[in-house]
Formats: sequence, structure tokens, C-alpha cells
Amino acid sequence: MAAEPERDDERLLASVEGGIAWITFNNPARHNAMSRDMWDGAADLLDRFNSRDDVRGIVLTGAGERAFVAGADISRFETERGSLEAIRAYEISVANFHRALDAVVKPTIARINGYCIGGGLAIAVGCDIRYCSDISTFGIPAAKLGIGYKFEGIRSLARLVGPAFTAEIFYTGRQFDAQEAQTMGLVNRVVPQAGLDAAVSDLVDRIARNAPLSIRAVKQALIELAKPEAEWDLDAPEAVVAMCRTSEDHEEGRRAFMEKRRPQFRGR
Repeated sequence: MAAEPERDDERLLASVEGGIAWITFNNPARHNAMSRDMWDGAADLLDRFNSRDDVRGIVLTGAGERAFVAGADISRFETERGSLEAIRAYEISVANFHRALDAVVKPTIARINGYCIGGGLAIAVGCDIRYCSDISTFGIPAAKLGIGYKFEGIRSLARLVGPAFTAEIFYTGRQFDAQEAQTMGLVNRVVPQAGLDAAVSDLVDRIARNAPLSIRAVKQALIELAKPEAEWDLDAPEAVVAMCRTSEDHEEGRRAFMEKRRPQFRGR
């Protein structure tokens, strides 16, 4: 049975179940398009879940059957992006969300079903793993709207799919189907729409069963790899590796292997 909701404020839903936190962008009438309050609320949730010992991973997804996130909520442009000052405030909210996502030391998974466009694609790219249904579509229409994309967003996409596919995505502004996205390396898995929940559930169950410190050591290395090499802090991942060596989980893993049983990891 699902846990009680952690948050339910119309446009953003969150809950924790089986050690996995779920954040749902809940604006299905507008394909889960993002408003400033959604960016701010999602950043707060990421910070909260990142600090909880009982959370072993975070899934981000969209409400309904048509979209993950289809970019910014155009219906709010007049109030949220109608002036230079408002645009700057909106961009700060978006940047704060991505800083929070980048700082999460636990696995992050994007569950994508339907449209994954513009800012939605940026959210998915910021996650560690992306599973999508076979009806999903991807794209960044910035060139069709006269929008300039900042360096960090372009670098994140290029790090994932390479410069050539990044150029194609931005230059054309067109939408790509799920198979094209997988060919680019944009998503890890494409599954039939009816099987998406089962595939994501299997993934998060496997993650939740494994040793949290072992996973965190990898995640900490991935966090450093996302930075320019000159900014790498190699002590950060090494510190987690050292914790693994003397952890109760390391001993539990060894004993479970010898006793031919499933280990019960506690993250310490």
C-alpha cells in the first residue's frame, strides 16, 4: 500500500513508498507544463528527500497519460515572464531546481510517458536514469521561439548525447520519437506504455535492495564527473568509499553471500 502523501498542493505531488520518493508534476491539463511555483516546490522536495535516511532513490514523473513535462506553462507567461525582472526571477527558480537536482546524492530516475519537451527534457537530462514509454516524444523548440539556451543546459545535454545530436536537437527544434531518443543515448530504456510502471518499479526495487553507501559512492563520483575537471573534488567520492569499507552493510553483504540469502542493508 502506498505511503501517505508528503505533499499535495494541486500542481505538485509527492510521496514515499518502499524507500523510494516520488515527485509528480501535476498540471495534466497543460501537459504538466511548469510554473514558477512548481520549480520552487520541486526544488524544496528534492532538498528534503536528499536529507532523509529512509529515502534511497527519487523518481520524477508527470501526471496523466500524455506528458512528463511539456516545458514552461505559457498561460503564465504574462505574469511570470512578462518583464525582464520577472524573467530573471523565473530563471533563478529554474536554476535553483537544477542545483537541487544536481546535488542529490541518491539515484534519480525520470519516468517519462508522453511529451518531454523543453524544460521537461532538461529535467530528464538532469536525472541519472531515464525510462520512457514507446509513445514518448522529445524536443527543445527554443529556436522556434527565439529563446537562447544557457551554456550549462547545452553542456548537460552534450555530455549525455554528444555534440552532433545536441546540435541536431537544438538546430532543428523538431520532436524526436522514443526510438530516436534511445539511439541518441537520451534514454536508457524504451518500453511499451502498458509496461512502463512495471519496468520502473522493477528498477527502483533493485536499487532499494542494494547497499545505499555503495550506490552513494558511485553517485558522488558522477556528481564530480559532471563538473569541469579543474573543479573535481576527488576526496568526496573517496570519503564514501572509505565509509563502505568499515560499514555494517559491508559485513552484512559478506555474510549474506556466504549464507546464500538476500542481504538486509541499512545504509550504515
